[in-house]
Amino acid sequence: MSSVMSASRQPIEYRDATSEVRAVYDDIMKTRQTNWVNNFWKVLAHDPPTLRRIWGNIKEVMGPGLLDPKIKELLYLAVSASNGCRYCIASHGAAARKQGMTDAQYSEVLAIVGLANETNRLVTALDVAVDPQFL
Repeated sequence: MSSVMSASRQPIEYRDATSEVRAVYDDIMKTRQTNWVNNFWKVLAHDPPTLRRIWGNIKEVMGPGLLDPKIKELLYLAVSASNGCRYCIASHGAAARKQGMTDAQYSEVLAIVGLANETNRLVTALDVAVDPQFL
């Protein structure tokens, strides 16, 4: 009988986390004004330096900036849809809805994602030169 290798890891719950991981969990909950930590962070907790780094990046990039929070979530949702990340579609879909995304806006985002993927592939396959006016 052969064994199957898997890269999956079980989430590390708050009660089982090290103090280093709990500190990141606490910051996530404080920053997001919530009383729970989602599974993405709990799985990253197996590697505390990566957990800290990714959380820091997300806090910086998805935090206050020049783009409206809903636009940031719509962009994240579009890339997640394009990359086929079911977890990120669910997570950032929920965040976008919390920021006011409607069903019609979600449909429009998905239409843009589909169109961009189609035209990007055509341009790549046809090796279309960039117009000088775009440079």
